[in-house]
Amino acid sequence: MALSLNLPTAGGTLAPYALRGTAPVKPDAGVKFNRIAYSAAHVVADPMAAIDPWLQCAVDWDTTIAYRRHLFSLGLGVAEAMDTAQRGMGLDWPTSLELIRRSLDAAKDVPGALVASGCGTDHLDIDSVKSVDDVIRGYEEQMAAIEALGGKLIVMASRALARVAKSPADYERVYDRILSQAKQPVVLHWLGDMFDPALAGYWGTKDVDAAMDTALGIIAAHPDKVDGIKISLLDKDKEIAMRRRLPPGVRMYTGDDFNYAELIAGDGFGSEPTHGKSDALLGIFDAIAPAASAALGALAQGDEKKFHDILGPTVPLSRHIFAAPTRFYKTGVVFMAWLNGHQKHFTMVGGQQSTRSLQHFAELFRLADAANLLEQPELAVRRMKTLLALHGVEG
Repeated sequence: MALSLNLPTAGGTLAPYALRGTAPVKPDAGVKFNRIAYSAAHVVADPMAAIDPWLQCAVDWDTTIAYRRHLFSLGLGVAEAMDTAQRGMGLDWPTSLELIRRSLDAAKDVPGALVASGCGTDHLDIDSVKSVDDVIRGYEEQMAAIEALGGKLIVMASRALARVAKSPADYERVYDRILSQAKQPVVLHWLGDMFDPALAGYWGTKDVDAAMDTALGIIAAHPDKVDGIKISLLDKDKEIAMRRRLPPGVRMYTGDDFNYAELIAGDGFGSEPTHGKSDALLGIFDAIAPAASAALGALAQGDEKKFHDILGPTVPLSRHIFAAPTRFYKTGVVFMAWLNGHQKHFTMVGGQQSTRSLQHFAELFRLADAANLLEQPELAVRRMKTLLALHGVEG
């Protein structure tokens, strides 16, 4: 007999829902991907810490690092201390650096494990930042700390730079300085304002095409220092257009949580291999890790149909998790980790578990089931019923 429970509907009533999904697909062992795939991983809060949750950050380190080991076991790299980990949205810089240190240490036990770490300016008091030089010093401080640990950099977009820059030339100056100093090729990160409203007008303009020209010019000036660029604009056509203009060897890391399947599969366009496909640096890979791994394995073996058969059903779930206000997507990612037994509670840094409605969680549950992503269905049902009861919904 199928597992079932009563779930809220869009009309505000309850209706029976019977699970119909199958067990998550297991990736084939030993398959080497033909795409680089980073999962931007979440952090697990410590609900037992005696703190003010909106004002202070306490991390359950053991469970947080255990989840990174889980991602490594699936062949996925970890993009560390990014916005998925609530960086700059509850996770402060000292805690971020400790997270980076622990993640790098964990990766040493896993041959071939990839870790790239977010480098930004979020430790600065933004009201005290008066000039581009202040931004440069902020970046340099975090660069030095991460590189001292042996870490590869993801140069994150800077709220401080967006605030003080007066033209594209200011962005060119900052990135020229940072890239010139980098010890190894970095990943640049272009995060759209749907993810962070404070980043509106990044690269010195609200015109996306003009902003793209500026970013491409910066990359072209330092092609040996740029491994790739991750763009998170939720616009596949803009990503493809930029991908086709990248210098040889510079990768496009898709950050498009709406269209990742087709972007990773690629269109084969262009004389450069990197022009016809995207690699991945995605927050949704945290929530769909087994499916992502299995799909990437199929693609590496030349089975594009199987790739889409596995990954395609996860796209409606991702679009729901990343629905506007997109910056609250992290709540859905952590909810999935709780449903699937990767953590014992649904408590987030900054109390962010409260940012989505019960109806949102109910639909997320249905879509996760439809995508065959409930790893322990009985546990998932029990936990969904617990959440319902917490909101006064019994039965």
